[in-house]
Amino acid sequence: EHEDTGLLLQLLEEQSYGAAAADGTQCPSESESRNNPAKRNCLVVAVLCFGNLINFIDWFIVPGILLDIQKYFGVSDGKTGLLQTVFTLCYMLAAPIFGYLGDRYNRKIILGVGIFFWSAVTLGSSFITESHFRIFVLSRGLVGIGSASYSTVAPTIIADLFEEGKRTTVLSIFYIFIPVGSGCGYMLAAGVAKSTGDWHWAFRVTPCMGGLALLLLILLIPPRIQRKTAAHRALSISGMIQRADEKPDVHRTAKTTWCQDVGSLAKNCSFVCSSLGLTAMAFVTGALGMWMPLFLYRAQVVQGIAPPCLQESCNSSNSIIFGGITIGTGILGIIAGAEAARRLRKINNRADPLICATSMFMSSLCLYIALMVAQLSILSTFIFIAFGELFLSVNWAVVTDILLYVVTPRRQSTAIALQILVSHLLGDAGSPYLIGLISNAVQAKNIPSLQWSFRSMQYSFIICAFVGVFGGGFFLLTSFYIEEDRKEAQR
Repeated sequence: EHEDTGLLLQLLEEQSYGAAAADGTQCPSESESRNNPAKRNCLVVAVLCFGNLINFIDWFIVPGILLDIQKYFGVSDGKTGLLQTVFTLCYMLAAPIFGYLGDRYNRKIILGVGIFFWSAVTLGSSFITESHFRIFVLSRGLVGIGSASYSTVAPTIIADLFEEGKRTTVLSIFYIFIPVGSGCGYMLAAGVAKSTGDWHWAFRVTPCMGGLALLLLILLIPPRIQRKTAAHRALSISGMIQRADEKPDVHRTAKTTWCQDVGSLAKNCSFVCSSLGLTAMAFVTGALGMWMPLFLYRAQVVQGIAPPCLQESCNSSNSIIFGGITIGTGILGIIAGAEAARRLRKINNRADPLICATSMFMSSLCLYIALMVAQLSILSTFIFIAFGELFLSVNWAVVTDILLYVVTPRRQSTAIALQILVSHLLGDAGSPYLIGLISNAVQAKNIPSLQWSFRSMQYSFIICAFVGVFGGGFFLLTSFYIEEDRKEAQR
């Protein structure tokens, strides 16, 4: 009886902590107590956002200097596409493992080990010589494993700190660092390669940032952050006597097998359909992220705007411009998506998947137009690419929020891991390699020339527009099931 009473008091304290976190909309001033939950939550989110920034900078260093890497190792489009494909394959295969661990063990340790691992491997990859392309490919796969630990676990910490209304806003802030980090990856890689004359130095900057992120993680994030489970939400002062003999759901979670969690998630139609919609998004973003700067460069060569890359360091201006577009459209798109979701939910319970569907259809149209005008006007191409990325970015925070309210709390890490696995397995794990293979096949059937070098990439990219349309269709399907699945998760 005393043990149960003590457990109740502990749970009520944790519940009060969560409520205070949810009610705080701004960080308190320095004069307030260091133990203030709202201030602690602000620090936690800031550290997680910084880690997410570094995560995606590392992710997009390679596309930022793709011309230099391709020339250094002397590989074709098909083999070059392997770099991002191997990275993504390792990322997605590791995600379910970290999802399982994140639901059951200390998430701070998992995050710290992941940051240290991917930073160390990135630094080591900068010393690989031109005769060891396979080792360089392997190093990108290992970086993907480290990234998976972060992307799987970090959002669940935010979900535990904030209630649904504020959670969308905080997740939007967190996911803003996906496009910001991606754009910074292009710009940092191109800038460092240009300033030093050696692309290897681009892989020696982010490990220093990773070390700082690890230090902040150790100093500012509490050892354990209380998980908000169904039992915690159900427990209240009015009902504590009736529930005094219940154990917290956290203990039951440890006994739940991964297969049982997967089986339950497979029956969740909203989760399945939204994950397939996200898969289409991943396919398109993976292909664009890897090949778009190179496509723009080849379009400029065909138009006579830029010379062929013959010197030691290739022209990296397209990577810098594309990186800037990615940052700007990403920030604007995520903010617009979160605000649209917040407003439209008040008048339509299916607003989230409908927003995602509309943005996917618009993005596909813009990307198709960008491909068609690339040989005529680079400026028009940049404009339509910007709109295409803008509409894609609208979905990032909204899709994650859909998952968090249609899946029970004790399965959220596993659900995120499964979503990562499916979206990358069928999405950006294969799209960079597929684009490269199609490009090689088109070039092989025609006389080698600058014109066909451009055409091969243009024809390869058209598949992305059609995949985007399929993604919009899956989000439309999600809208038919989301209300029922949301109510089921709340029960």
